[in-house]
Amino acid sequence: MKRFLSLAALLSFIFMISGPASAQDNLPAMPDPIKNLAEEGAQIRYLGRDYGFDSWITIKNGQEQYFYVLPDQSAFVMGVLFDNKGKLVTVDQVRRLRGSGDELLDELASDESASAAEPDFDSLSPSERLFYDIENSNWIPLGQPGAPVIYSFIDPQCPHCHAFIDELRAGGYLDQGKIQVRMVPVGFKDETRAQAAYLMASPNPQERWMRHMDGDADALPAKSEISQQGVERNLAIMQSWKFNVTPMIIYRGKDGSVKLMRGKPKSIDNLIADIGARS
Repeated sequence: MKRFLSLAALLSFIFMISGPASAQDNLPAMPDPIKNLAEEGAQIRYLGRDYGFDSWITIKNGQEQYFYVLPDQSAFVMGVLFDNKGKLVTVDQVRRLRGSGDELLDELASDESASAAEPDFDSLSPSERLFYDIENSNWIPLGQPGAPVIYSFIDPQCPHCHAFIDELRAGGYLDQGKIQVRMVPVGFKDETRAQAAYLMASPNPQERWMRHMDGDADALPAKSEISQQGVERNLAIMQSWKFNVTPMIIYRGKDGSVKLMRGKPKSIDNLIADIGARS
């Protein structure tokens, strides 16, 4: 994991030292899981074809992921690419993209633009600070774009979390665009933290989650080699606000105030009626 974090720092450095941007043309077909990330708001860039792979970078919530796709799209892998001498090909690909120009990489490398977006915390009420923390957590959307939004801390093995999502599915609330749940994955045990990390790293987290809820034991394996940094950040937010149960629901009410709901809602219809402006 230290090697991966060093890679991230190196890539950030590469982003900062290169020149102006231009559009990408003549791209190969994009696999459905990468399309899904784009529909969820991720930025997508093609890194070219090296060693027989079509290579992509996706950037979502400031986090990069790298995908290597076989030409016939029969399979793909997520991670970084080395050649047979141990040279890190991914770095060269990013340098090449950045050298040909891409404004997105300039934007990611700009610390000033990131800091300018942060609010004046001294002027915020505790509830607004909480909402800011939740909005900037690592979350996964369930439901249709444009639907009224709630955030919910979710543990992969929490039966109340499963019951909550099952009720939304059974009632058609997610498919019909009545509500979008932005799941904030956490884990209270080693196994569930590993499952939450796998969920967040997956290119198709919604499908994985639904399969997991439907009893597929292979949908969310507890793989210890996957970085848990995103899950730990979510847990840190949860613990800083002294939340100790899942689901823990946070949303903005129609009166504009930040509201909390501890545990599974008693009435989904009342919850939807109380949600304010769409996010």
